[in-house]
Amino acid sequence: MSTLARARCTLGAHPSALDTALATAVLVCMLAGSFVDPHGPEGVSWELRTPDALSLALMAVGAAALAFRRREPMAVLAVTGCASVVESVTGEPRAPVVMCAVVALFTVAASADRTTTWRVGLLTMTVLTGAAMLAGPLPWYAQENLAVFAWTGIGATAGDAVRSHRAFVQAIRDRAEKAERTREEEARRRVAEERLRIARDLHDVVAHHIALVNVQAGVASHVMDKRPDQAKEALAHVRQASRSALDELRATVGLLRQSGDPEAPTEPAPGLARLGELVGTFHHAGLHVEVARADQGTELPAAVDLAAYRIIQEALTNVRKHAGERAKAEVSVVRVGPNIEVTVLDDGTGTGTEDGAPADGGGHGLLGMRERVTAVRGTLTTGPRYGGGFRVHAILPVRSRTDAADAVEDLV
Repeated sequence: MSTLARARCTLGAHPSALDTALATAVLVCMLAGSFVDPHGPEGVSWELRTPDALSLALMAVGAAALAFRRREPMAVLAVTGCASVVESVTGEPRAPVVMCAVVALFTVAASADRTTTWRVGLLTMTVLTGAAMLAGPLPWYAQENLAVFAWTGIGATAGDAVRSHRAFVQAIRDRAEKAERTREEEARRRVAEERLRIARDLHDVVAHHIALVNVQAGVASHVMDKRPDQAKEALAHVRQASRSALDELRATVGLLRQSGDPEAPTEPAPGLARLGELVGTFHHAGLHVEVARADQGTELPAAVDLAAYRIIQEALTNVRKHAGERAKAEVSVVRVGPNIEVTVLDDGTGTGTEDGAPADGGGHGLLGMRERVTAVRGTLTTGPRYGGGFRVHAILPVRSRTDAADAVEDLV
């Protein structure tokens, strides 16, 4: 870093020192200017002349006031303006005390709003120029009088330009900070949503398959001695259910891998096309399930298809866990206008509660269903049936918002 840059950084960190240095520089310039005679026989000439005591005092007062220009800009402008008026009326030859007022006006314009700058600037220009023209010792058309008007206008304009530039830079910084905060908030929101989705998937997979494994293992243990063939069949179902659980867990956890990790599985997410397989696993577990479908030819968005599958999976899992050993379930998937309705009924009389969890513990089954339905902008109603059993009813839109928007554009 150069010496000049170091000095600028030091002065920028100490505004009072910078103002004092500026006041000193202005005083030096005024003293030097007071020795210039603009009316010499050969034009402007550097002649040794001594300003009168009043001019020296006014220059000292104006320069001293500039040291406080950041703290009280209006008061400093008033002091330097009064000193300039007195010098314009009494000074002969005139000393450049007006330089203090120009710097003070620049400070006011740089720190105040544009309306205040216009009012104060016009007032300062009028007072200083009028006093110099009407009450000064020089003719009203003298170039010194016109110079007062010009320099005060330049000071106000330059200060307003500096203020506008600062406001522009600050606006850019504010927008950048706001954009950064928005990006961070959006990233946190997306991470939270993804974590919730993954947790929901893990819950659905684990709850379904582990429940089946538990049932089939209990069957195998019960018939191991008397009916070994049936025990082997139950153990085969346990193996199949555990393999399916591992595959789906592997696919879900694969979403958490980093870019440098091995390639994640590309198996598509389950949907209603695999409803027969899903129902078959419950048949093997001893749950009687009847399926009725009236959605032939309906193509569902991937998110809606997955949500329908998971809702049926979770509802049947709850039936198997909480509705009792002799419970029966009915699954219906029906296309109704722009929606597809998924209903799961059971006639169980078990100890399950309305939230799909055992009476002695908490559960997340229905919570996960509600979140899935809400994510695709559908509706979910659950509750006990009259005469016993439980009912899960979901209404899911056949088209996503993007598809609907494309359809509207096609019509237009």
